[in-house]
Amino acid sequence: MSELNFFPSAENGSPMNLKWLFLMAWRDSRRNRSRLFLFISSIILGIAALVAIYSFEHNLKKDIDSQAKSLLGADLVVETNKAVAPDALKLLQELGDERSEERAFASMIYFPKSEGTRLVSVKALSGQYPYYGEIETSPATASRTFREKQSALVDKTLMLQFDAQVGDSIKVGELTFEISGVINKAPGQTGFASSVAPIVYIPLSYLEQTGLSQKGSRISYNYYYKFSESVDIKKLTKKLEPQFEKAELDYETIESRKENTGRSFEDLTEFLALVGFIALLLGCIGVASAIHIYIREKINTIAILRCLGASAKQAFLIYLIQIIGVGLIGSILGSLLGTLIQQVLPAVLADFLPVKITAAISWLSIAQGIILGLIISILFALLPLVSVRNISPLNTLRLSFQETSLFKDPLKWLVYFLIVLFIFGFSYLQMSSLKQTFFFTGGVLAAFIILASLAYGLMWFARRFFPSSWSYLWRQGFANLFRPNNQTLILVVSIGLGTAFICTLFLVQGILINSVTLSSSKNQPNMILFDIQSEQKVEVSNLTKSMDLPIIQEVPIVNLRITEINGRTATDFKKDSLNKAAIRALDREFRVTYRDSLSDSEEIIEGEWTGKVEAGKPIYVSIEDAYASRIGVKVGDELKFNVQGAPLKAIIGSTRKVDWNRIQTNFLLIFPAGVLENAPQFHVLLTQVPSDEVSAKYQQAVVRNFPNISMIDLGLVLSVLDEILDKMGFVIRFMAAFSIITGLIVLISSVLISKYQRIRESVLLRTIGASRKQILIITALEYFFLGALAAGAGIILSLGASWALAVFTFETSFSPPLLPVLLLFLVITSLTVFIGLFNSRGILNRPPLEVLRTDV
Repeated sequence: MSELNFFPSAENGSPMNLKWLFLMAWRDSRRNRSRLFLFISSIILGIAALVAIYSFEHNLKKDIDSQAKSLLGADLVVETNKAVAPDALKLLQELGDERSEERAFASMIYFPKSEGTRLVSVKALSGQYPYYGEIETSPATASRTFREKQSALVDKTLMLQFDAQVGDSIKVGELTFEISGVINKAPGQTGFASSVAPIVYIPLSYLEQTGLSQKGSRISYNYYYKFSESVDIKKLTKKLEPQFEKAELDYETIESRKENTGRSFEDLTEFLALVGFIALLLGCIGVASAIHIYIREKINTIAILRCLGASAKQAFLIYLIQIIGVGLIGSILGSLLGTLIQQVLPAVLADFLPVKITAAISWLSIAQGIILGLIISILFALLPLVSVRNISPLNTLRLSFQETSLFKDPLKWLVYFLIVLFIFGFSYLQMSSLKQTFFFTGGVLAAFIILASLAYGLMWFARRFFPSSWSYLWRQGFANLFRPNNQTLILVVSIGLGTAFICTLFLVQGILINSVTLSSSKNQPNMILFDIQSEQKVEVSNLTKSMDLPIIQEVPIVNLRITEINGRTATDFKKDSLNKAAIRALDREFRVTYRDSLSDSEEIIEGEWTGKVEAGKPIYVSIEDAYASRIGVKVGDELKFNVQGAPLKAIIGSTRKVDWNRIQTNFLLIFPAGVLENAPQFHVLLTQVPSDEVSAKYQQAVVRNFPNISMIDLGLVLSVLDEILDKMGFVIRFMAAFSIITGLIVLISSVLISKYQRIRESVLLRTIGASRKQILIITALEYFFLGALAAGAGIILSLGASWALAVFTFETSFSPPLLPVLLLFLVITSLTVFIGLFNSRGILNRPPLEVLRTDV
């Protein structure tokens, strides 16, 4: 029989004929190329999403580098939250070739024309800052001329909100300014920043006259410097760092702004990349399932090749080459689509970004997408492909082929290991954290396992409790869930995961909104007054009571810094500690309070609460439990504080749990009564206003009588937060759409594949007398059950995940909106039925013999 062996061998060490393998792969694919491209279409959107994100990240880094100067506006910025000591001030006044000063603080402003009030970020500026870039205004000259007179620049959102025009006036504190220009863009400002804290610029020379610069006021002091190009800023700041640290001054350079801005958006791009990766994994399920079915259809062809002398290795390589070929084409198409999508991303993310993003083509990102597509196509196709090795020539005589079980084929274990390793490796490259990577990989695997288990459980349940009493058509459609070549597993996993993903995003957004939604209860505050000076406390309380408003809470607040933790300073921690949280704790300013009792939102976890200090005894403070864990302190540890120049030692007497979801003043650190009463402080008052009209009158009265006091209208905060979450939700849904559409493509692919499997059955039913209507009903019922099970499994998983997030992360109640969830279930189920019927129309509209000749 040697003359029948048409296949080149690799005996005696001769190399395998690759040209022949490629030729055989090409010839074998001629009849099935459309099906092969359908298989690989599942990964196109996943690759497109990743290439779009990689291109966006590449352009973002490039644009941050090129625009970093205009982001900072100067070569060096020195910052502090308190007035600079005389010796340090002398140092600051000697730095730079050009210098500017700024005082930044939150304050209420008043629009006399409309009688409106609003909390804004006031920036009192002197000098020619910014030195790089500009404050973009209308008219353009206003950004420079406003410093020369009693005028102000006002953010465009405020101008629109209060229907103000250039030439109108605003009142800041006790002084009235003419509006000389509208701020369109300020250095480093994003769209969200202008919504939350609109900017108002005034000349620094008029700050004292406003009456807002008082002892105890929360003011940020910023000093901007421009140096000649010959000055090495990095060396200069390193030399000055000890003096800055001694004077408690922070600083930022163009390079550090680059790093900080880039780091801020790394989390965003990593998150979006993981969303795209989930879409790719969904597609990979489709690839594995499709190749599995494709190989089953090729069993006779492979068996004939084996009869003609092809080795198992040659048969395996022929189909591997086909997969690599279509995988390469799919990856290229996905990369090209991703490059087009990247043109849209800057517009979608514009409100999050402080820089203008270009939409240049990133060839590196395209190459990454192609390589990633090839790797993932091969990995997931290997699962069914390894079975080719076990197809023997005898399969030409057998009616079926039984796959080798997982336990009898160790190569399958290797493939599974490589897939998990790939998911873990890719996730680690995005997160750079082993802990987060383990959680993400574990979460993905858990979702797949849960959905697969649900699918197997449903198939077992359908078989075990088969409804024999149903009519024939219903029984036939129901039996399709568990009969050979069923699509239950692939559809439940792919569509279920896509449904779970988008449903979870929707539910989590609802949780976030609900956790901050104001209650109509009279005890729930919706107006916060802060920066109340000690001498104003009684008068503000009387004004509030005179308008029949309740005083829900009145709290003193003291600003201080932690200088030592158990005798170790920030310098000590920086030398030999990996506890970055402790370093940040020693670098930041805390706002604390003092009282003799705990509030109803606090609960002691460890130690004992001391409400009043006894003379001659240690001071015991209480620290929030989670924060204590982050900075590595416990009950009994010693803390040293700098209370605005006065040193103070205290011992951690207790840790406590704080309900941060409550709308009231909560603190990381609480002192007992009898310690901070004489320290410089301001007060916060919480009240509840019944309507917008009362709120407006109350704010006007406070601003007129106490211009230094700032107010937060929580109703306005909620509307701004709602807007922010809507925009964030849109971005997330935009990326989640890749997963959903990929899931639909997998659904369409699976239905088309099942079409080829169902042809013989449908033809048999037609042959024995089944009508077109009966076959249509059977098909519709099959896809109804599949769609309902897939959508139901995904929604159940989503509800479980959302409940866990609500209870354990957000610590709030979980009440899912049933109508949108039910609507999602109906949409997914209906779509599955529609696609199933649409793809089955060719079988129903043609005679059985014609279908067999053309499709089988």
